[in-house]
Amino acid sequence: MAIEEYVARGTTTDPAAVIAFARDQGVQIVDFRFTDLIGAWHHLSIPIAELGEGLFAEGIGFDGSSIRGFQSIADSDLLLFPDPRTAFVDPVLEVPTLSLTCDVVDPITHQRYSRDPRFIATKAEEHLRASGIADTSGWGPELEFYIFNSMRFDQNLHEGYYHIDSIEGIWNSGQNGSANLAHRPRLKGGYFPLPPTDKLQDLRSRITLALIAAGIEVEVHHHEVGTAGQTEIDMRYDTLVAMADKVQIFKYVVKNVCQQHGFVATFMPKPLFGDNGSGMHTHQSLWREGTPLFYDEQGYARLSELARWYIGGLLAHAPALLAFAAPTTNSYRRLVPGYEAPIKLAYSARNRSACIRIPTYSEKPQLRRLEFRSPDPTANPYLAFAAMLMAGLDGIRNRIEPPAPVETDLYELEGAEAERVRDLPGSLAEVLTALEHDHDFLMVGDVFTPDVIEAWIRYKREHEVDPIRLRPHPFEFHLYADV
Repeated sequence: MAIEEYVARGTTTDPAAVIAFARDQGVQIVDFRFTDLIGAWHHLSIPIAELGEGLFAEGIGFDGSSIRGFQSIADSDLLLFPDPRTAFVDPVLEVPTLSLTCDVVDPITHQRYSRDPRFIATKAEEHLRASGIADTSGWGPELEFYIFNSMRFDQNLHEGYYHIDSIEGIWNSGQNGSANLAHRPRLKGGYFPLPPTDKLQDLRSRITLALIAAGIEVEVHHHEVGTAGQTEIDMRYDTLVAMADKVQIFKYVVKNVCQQHGFVATFMPKPLFGDNGSGMHTHQSLWREGTPLFYDEQGYARLSELARWYIGGLLAHAPALLAFAAPTTNSYRRLVPGYEAPIKLAYSARNRSACIRIPTYSEKPQLRRLEFRSPDPTANPYLAFAAMLMAGLDGIRNRIEPPAPVETDLYELEGAEAERVRDLPGSLAEVLTALEHDHDFLMVGDVFTPDVIEAWIRYKREHEVDPIRLRPHPFEFHLYADV
């Protein structure tokens, strides 16, 4: 149960209400959760008897030097301040536990911590309101992921490997034994099959019910294109910070429900060679005083001029944006032709080969939005959503016109027409360099700060780009071992 249901009964969302809610629900443990710079959720727990109103005002301390992208060991102390609006009873833990999402605060200055991703997202929302362009942004990410039965891997001095297995994997169709159930999605053939080919219906339903119990509205769940359990569960859209909070809850619930039932979930963009990768298609829109700003009956795909400029900003800054929105080396295994991956810097109505698509399921003004298809679920949602918003606002301020929309299959373009449409960068190293050269739009209104940009680029190069670059790849042995 989430705090919203409790509030609907006539209470208010303040510390006293949260404490009363926890006691009414029989909570025994309180969990304080926060996000590191790279995007992982962390937590610490206290007994319910320790939860008092003073904790909401004074915070609870932790070692910031042990958190990726945060403090050095010389000035490690930081504070967590729980946001009472985020309370829910955890639907996956055995011991009744209240979850609270926290903001990070510097104990010396008593100011929000500059590298707290939730603070950056909060500043992006405040900047939007201050801009006068809009007062609200709507966000609807579609997180895709794989559910496997087994995922083993290791990497050391003398070996490196991974091994994935799945009851749905088409590679198991020839196995002999009573466990073989015959019906499996073929390679790139997993879109919407019925059971028994879809063997994960009940598991997805259990995940969905756990998400609803955590206060997340779910619109639909289904099997995705990939064999071996590729899945999509869509949440109802929300405002920027609220949706980023929900993405963190979403990933946590998915992983835990899968583990409880003998499966492993991964949000890696490209865990399987030769099959579709997992994206995080991100629907977004702007509103002012309850009026949708992306709609114009006379515009292309019923898009307003303002929406077109917003698209122009996303496309103009896309190489830098992907440093936050597709932020892993594995992201660029997904962003290749032939797997429904959006690699072309273009926009179009309905066309899923463009990196920005305008959904046309409905003509209602309030449903007019754009879908940025290049992000993936390894992104830190607070940073990725904030960066996308800042790029769109830059497009509006500077009236950046995007290239003309392309209606044809972008993978099939040839000659001069193909040269007219730019490709996305092809590696994490490239997008980090792009961010290094193009980040002024992120720093408007002090939303992103230099230390955040520098820490992000340094971490990604030192801990991801260089380690991958320096290690031999298993396929290199296939190519070169007998040269």
